Amino acid sequence: MTMRTRTLGTTGPQVSALGLGCMGMSALYGEADRAESIATIHAALEAGVTLLDTGDFYAMGHNEMLIGEALRTAPAARREQALTSVKFGALRGPDGSWLGYDGRPAAVKSFAAYSLQRLGVDHLDVYRIARLDPDVPIEDTVGAIAELVEKGYVRHIGLSEVGAQTIRRAAATAPISDLQIEYSLISRGIEDEILPTTRELGIAVTAYGVLSRGLISGHFSADRQLGPGDFRAMSPRFQGDNLRHNLDLVEALRKIAEQKGVSVAQIAIAWVLSRGEDIVPLVGARRRDRLTEALGALGVTLEPADLAAIEEAVPAGAAAGDRYPAAQMAHLES
Repeated sequence: MTMRTRTLGTTGPQVSALGLGCMGMSALYGEADRAESIATIHAALEAGVTLLDTGDFYAMGHNEMLIGEALRTAPAARREQALTSVKFGALRGPDGSWLGYDGRPAAVKSFAAYSLQRLGVDHLDVYRIARLDPDVPIEDTVGAIAELVEKGYVRHIGLSEVGAQTIRRAAATAPISDLQIEYSLISRGIEDEILPTTRELGIAVTAYGVLSRGLISGHFSADRQLGPGDFRAMSPRFQGDNLRHNLDLVEALRKIAEQKGVSVAQIAIAWVLSRGEDIVPLVGARRRDRLTEALGALGVTLEPADLAAIEEAVPAGAAAGDRYPAAQMAHLES
């Protein structure tokens, strides 16, 4: 399979059509196997995946160190093709608690220094604050990243989970490559205002949560027991009647997938791919078999009749429950 490529906006790099979101290899979805995680990153690089996404606060640096180890042990040619996309700014306590966000210029530069060390690289390809710091103007935060670009420590500036007005303010400060934000069949809030804004400004979207944390992967069942530390145990979409309703949507999608001879996960990823060449889905595979399944979405062509059937089965706004608990939703811009 030849990996297709897309470009992160008018100012960003060319990347693989699918990126690998590595968060689940360290945090929020229960225990992960370190050796299998590294093998999965190696398999992704071998398949032509170039974009590796992480956050410096994922298990307090563990995820960056994991990726750093995977890069050090990968063949040189594969290591050189890897592009790192890093989020910063989320503050954590020793007990894993969330303490807010810090977008002050001095903090931006300090966070970057630690990321460079943990990843074992001399530059970060895309750098972005994970959530807007309400006490620091986005111009100040983006301006600090722009200084890191000037000094060669960062190549491109990204944004994460911000609304249209903040996108415009950031883009007026420095060139923005992409906005990272949740986008899937059951999380389509960006379509009304955010996506038109990014397209107007030539900014790409790196879409996380394309399988809604496994909810629309076709592999999640109502009786699944979630382990300690699994984010989904607190996620509204995975609770009670919400879960049953959302899994009914998955079964409707499964019928369409079976007619095309593909998996539910593949048709859900293919749908995101179909939304435009400016959208790069991030797949959160933690194992090689799930990675292989996700990569199979690149071979799925959705005809107009397929897209109409998917829209009928899972229309916009069909999901039950918010995508985050109320406390976390308060930190998101719409």
